[in-house]
Amino acid sequence: MAVDVEKTVRENIDRTLHMSLATVRENKPWICELHFAYDDELNLYFISLEDKRHSQEIVRNANVAGSIIDNYAIDAQAPVGVYFEGAAVIVNDTNEIEKAAELLFARNKTDKQYVIDEACREKGHRVYKVSVNRWAVFGRFEEKHGTKHELEWNT
Repeated sequence: MAVDVEKTVRENIDRTLHMSLATVRENKPWICELHFAYDDELNLYFISLEDKRHSQEIVRNANVAGSIIDNYAIDAQAPVGVYFEGAAVIVNDTNEIEKAAELLFARNKTDKQYVIDEACREKGHRVYKVSVNRWAVFGRFEEKHGTKHELEWNT
């Protein structure tokens, strides 16, 4: 069975509010949980303070990876796992900050003006954008359990 990776990614990230984001410093990995939003091109947006470990590591090394999984109970069916690799940057462009604020509001009800004001405040939350270059999915598909399907993206 052919799996439509893009369709699977879009369906699953649409119903999941947070992602796990992995960064690295001096070959030591770190992972954090973040609420996120996404645009039509499947760029991921989140806000975070610059003094957080993942934020500091993104400044030093933009390469990130992550997962977006619809959690399940022990007795429920296995989830679909959505995984990504990409590059994260702080968004400084006013128009893109406003776009991210709109997306975060629509998805998480994060106050739009708060996002914009924080991005301008010296020690405020910054808006981050992850430009994904590879998606992978696995989970509830008809073939052998654990088969991974990949899609190069924005390369």
